[in-house]
This record gives sequence, structure tokens and C-alpha cells, in this order.
Amino acid sequence: MSEGIRVAAAVEIDEGEAVTVDSQTAGTGDDIAVFHSDDGNFYALNDTCTHEEASLAEGWIEDGEVECPVHSARFCLKTGAAMCLPATVDAVAHRVEVIDGDVILYPGVTPSAS
Repeated sequence: MSEGIRVAAAVEIDEGEAVTVDSQTAGTGDDIAVFHSDDGNFYALNDTCTHEEASLAEGWIEDGEVECPVHSARFCLKTGAAMCLPATVDAVAHRVEVIDGDVILYPGVTPSAS
């Protein structure tokens, strides 16, 4: 497993909100958005919508999905799956854990299926 990156204390990211980890810090080709879902869990996806150049971190989080703020494409927070048109390409999902109250991101590590 890759080394984790501390994103923030879990209490610092309100439910329904997201923060971004820049690509240089993450060591990835895209910034990563870390979402605090309305189900209370944390998820991470590449930040750029696969349909249009827009930040998913600026989208709306509801029912385990994030809706792109540009053309309303939706993505599953758990898997990155594109849920509706106009997006036809899945977003890349990354593993996130809460350890001792801190949100830890594992860039490039596929989330567990649980």
C-alpha cells in the first residue's frame, strides 16, 4: 500500500463538503477531491469531471453520488462509476480512511469493496 497523506481532521470537513489535495502533493496526474458524504463516510475521486473540465469538489453530494456543477453528470463516490450522461467515463477512485480522527488519503490505491 502506498503511504497515506493526511488531508485534515475529520471534523474539519463538514458533511456534504469536499476538499482537494493538489496533484503534486498526491503524486497523481489530477488533483484529488476528498468528499464527506451525507452517509457520514469519506470518499476520494480524481477532481476533474471526466466529461468536462470542472471540479467535482465544487459539485453537489447526495445519496452516495457527486453531481458535476457544469453539466450535471453524476459519479458514485464509492467506485467512481459514471451514473448518467453526459459522462460516459468513470472517475478514478482512491482509498480513504479515518485514523485517530484524521482523514488519510492513499492516492492510487483502489478503495476496498466494503
